[in-house]
Amino acid sequence: MTSILFDAPGPKTRGRHRLYTLATVVMLLALAGLLVARLVEFDQFAYAKWEPFLTPSYIEAILVDGLLETLKMASLAIVFAVVFGLVFGVGKMSEHRWLRWPSWLIVEFFRAVPVLLLMIFIYFAYGVGDGFGSFWAVVFALTLYNGSVLAEVFRAGVNAVPPGQAEAAYAIGMRKTQVMTIVLLPQAVKIMLPALISQLVVALKDTSLGAYVVAPGLTFVGGSIQDEFRESRLQTWTVVAVIYIGVNLLLTALATWLQHRLVGEKSPLDTTAIPGMQSTNTGGGAGGGIV
Repeated sequence: MTSILFDAPGPKTRGRHRLYTLATVVMLLALAGLLVARLVEFDQFAYAKWEPFLTPSYIEAILVDGLLETLKMASLAIVFAVVFGLVFGVGKMSEHRWLRWPSWLIVEFFRAVPVLLLMIFIYFAYGVGDGFGSFWAVVFALTLYNGSVLAEVFRAGVNAVPPGQAEAAYAIGMRKTQVMTIVLLPQAVKIMLPALISQLVVALKDTSLGAYVVAPGLTFVGGSIQDEFRESRLQTWTVVAVIYIGVNLLLTALATWLQHRLVGEKSPLDTTAIPGMQSTNTGGGAGGGIV
């Protein structure tokens, strides 16, 4: 059977593909076996090295001082970033140069500065001493960076709405502000929702950089536990990584559900052309898209 794009593989080709698949699985199992053997050799599965993560006080520290603070920083940052992105995304689409060019400059500047440098600069400029502290330094840095990325997402989302929608609104006498707020933005937000949640995942992961400015969060708590239990370094960062991965998988599943629920069969917003924005194509499984 031949499709438009390629010839369907024959029996020999299918057999060769099965052989490649089998070889890959065997190789991966062998690598996993070598890793486990290495860990056993260095006694990394010893109960004493995992004991801190079975102790209630440390579990509470990881969940309350670590995970909860991380989620708070990521959530605040993404809420502020949505407002920032909406304001400057609309500003970049303005017909007035005095509004369009400053919006363009602000978005491009904060999108170009590495988020870690932004975090360190804000912390030492306004966070130390009587300043607002490391928690808000992380939130503001993530707001500026993710907001500049979301400004491009908003602009791409509005441009993705069929032009006939705006033309019909103008035809019945709506003004430009009404067309934007009543017609275009509601439809654009529906298209952009998976991309917005994708950026929340990015913000969540970037909170780990807050450890450089002694901000609370999973990474900071992990560092404190590592300093206290020198023999449990590998176990500490394994637990921290598993928590990050678990939360990100939950957000990815939420994005996939929202995409199917709200976008349906339509293609979601293609954000691959936006620098700093990762693909939101969640097709092919929960892990296929947004992280």
